[in-house]
Amino acid sequence: MIPFEDLLWVVFYAASAALVVAGVALGLLYALRGRSVAVQLIVVGAATVLAMISGILVISYLMLLNDHDRSVVLAVVTTAGLVAMAVSVLLGRRLVAANRVLVEAVRADRFRPPAAHLPAELAELSRELEAAYDRLAAAHEREQALEASRRELVAWVSHDLRTPLAGLRAMAEALEDGVVADPGTVRRYHERIRVEVERLTEMVDDLFELSRIHAGALRLSRRRVGLADLVAEAVAGAEPLARAKGVRVHGDVREGLPVQVDSGELGRALRNLVVNAIRHTPSDGAVEIIGEVRDGEARVTVADACGGIPEEDLPRVFDVAFRGEAARTPGGGAGLGLAIARGIVEAHAGRIGVANEGPGCRFEVRLPLHV
Repeated sequence: MIPFEDLLWVVFYAASAALVVAGVALGLLYALRGRSVAVQLIVVGAATVLAMISGILVISYLMLLNDHDRSVVLAVVTTAGLVAMAVSVLLGRRLVAANRVLVEAVRADRFRPPAAHLPAELAELSRELEAAYDRLAAAHEREQALEASRRELVAWVSHDLRTPLAGLRAMAEALEDGVVADPGTVRRYHERIRVEVERLTEMVDDLFELSRIHAGALRLSRRRVGLADLVAEAVAGAEPLARAKGVRVHGDVREGLPVQVDSGELGRALRNLVVNAIRHTPSDGAVEIIGEVRDGEARVTVADACGGIPEEDLPRVFDVAFRGEAARTPGGGAGLGLAIARGIVEAHAGRIGVANEGPGCRFEVRLPLHV
């Protein structure tokens, strides 16, 4: 049995020889850091073989091994080292091939995970790339939808603002030039100017609210309020319009149903839904607002008698400036009310939807009870 002191010397000299080889190998790996993985694996394999051979040579001379024993040991180590290098080369080629397959998949128009069997690390990278591409595609779709909304909004502004402004200008010029002189007509012009100014003010308010929603600048001041109070305020605010058009409005909400919301913003959203329902409901029709709790959510439904919306238009009802059929938009309307309602509801972590039901449409707002 080798003495412990001699064993320590063997370890010391073998480690010294191996460290020299490792230093050279690390230098080569640094110089080849931009080269293929296969080349770097060859360097690792060669360093392993040389470290063993150098250690054996140093130890053999220290231990005064004869030439025969030294040759046998070197032959065994060299053979094992060559086998290790061959395995390293094969592994390197497999990694390079797998990497090329992944690169080709990335360069494709639409990334799809390669069908080839990849090493675990590259397979994980492939899954992450697929998820990243899906997020990019979704972001691109949202950007395209937002750009389309912006174009529609510009077209809407150029059309709907130009008409009342032209009327205001004509009436102002008529009053200024004295074309209209009798008191009754002058009073009627003044009243019409006031109505158009109020309409323009509402449009500007809607544009400002929509810009805050799209910019993510809508700040909510949440407090605990009764849903029945919000619905009652929305109905009361729309009552003059309903009375003028001859539409019956009925609200039914269970008393004491509390929600944690911004009462001003959510009240505006509900009011927009009620006003929209009244505008599209014919005279002698009815609009019904129902509030309830179901499946852990507060739900408010606004049902009208508009005659329904074409199925192909349902997904676009809440888009900016969407109006649908001309028959459903008597008197116009800004076309922003539903888009604003959706933005406010989604800012409350809620959902809003529409479906054809009975004689008209049913708009539904869903809000979480606890935020």
